Amino acid sequence: MKRAAVSVLLCMLPAACAGSLFKDKTPPPTMYMLSATPKSAGADPQGEPRPTELAVLRPRVRTGLDTDRIAALYPDRRMDYFADVRWSGPLDEVLQDLAVQEFHANPELRNVSADASVFASMYWLEIEVADFQAEYSTAGGAPTAHVHLRARLGSSGDRHVLGRFEPDVREAATDNRMSAIVDAYNRAADKALAEIAQSAAQALIIK
Repeated sequence: MKRAAVSVLLCMLPAACAGSLFKDKTPPPTMYMLSATPKSAGADPQGEPRPTELAVLRPRVRTGLDTDRIAALYPDRRMDYFADVRWSGPLDEVLQDLAVQEFHANPELRNVSADASVFASMYWLEIEVADFQAEYSTAGGAPTAHVHLRARLGSSGDRHVLGRFEPDVREAATDNRMSAIVDAYNRAADKALAEIAQSAAQALIIK
């Protein structure tokens, strides 16, 4: 009986040792968040705030950008991803959250939320991501963050489109370091979504 127990123990030891030897010790990737820039408290709204129920739908992202990886486009049109870094989530979720932040920062709108259905609120906003990459024009130089979005604003009742907006923003990174590149991304995305929020607010107020 003792000899059988020793045999079982000896059989288990190699597996235990192998588990420790082949354990992945690669450090986890650095994660970056995007956030809306606080707007000036002294800015005067162009219209009266109204309790508009607006659902910001999950953005549709072009193939190759539909990931949590941070994309880079090189002069030969080759697209790759920066190593060991990620967005805080898949790009569609990150931009949906950022869009809601931008609408909340707009003093002319209220009751804006993220939702998956066009029928969840009185109005809906749909965003398509055409470009969201850091573009290099020369080898070794700092890239430019390119954010190109196409948005449609509509009413849930009749699916009528109230407005179309297409901001195309480029922001140059101050350095070829990841922190500077992400800052350029944040500035470009912030400007693009702020433009959509402002245009949507004007369209709803006019209506």
